[in-house]
Amino acid sequence: MKVRKIKVGIKSVKSILDDFVKTGEAIERGEKVKRETGTYFTSLEAFRKALTPKRMELLHIIKTEKPSSINELARMANRDVKNVADDVKYLEQIGLIEKRGTKRRVAPVVTYEKLMLEISV
Repeated sequence: MKVRKIKVGIKSVKSILDDFVKTGEAIERGEKVKRETGTYFTSLEAFRKALTPKRMELLHIIKTEKPSSINELARMANRDVKNVADDVKYLEQIGLIEKRGTKRRVAPVVTYEKLMLEISV
């Protein structure tokens, strides 16, 4: 597997909007704009609420144990299936996991090796 890094950052709403405006202006001038991807939070507190120790544990289990379903992941984590399913759904929404499979059997997948935290000052 190719090593992929996911950028997780903390930026203020103003900083995010400033970046958006700068990108729009560059596109308007016909300049090429480098595509930047990542997951950003508005504060360190928001980051801590999103990536709780239990969610980080799920990411580790998914990466190392490769569960074939949410139920199997819940068993491996020794947690309630509903809570694990909610955490998996959230982690998918913020781009830290993918779900693969059929409607009946969905396997969570981590496709990267590292999370990089970037904090703007």
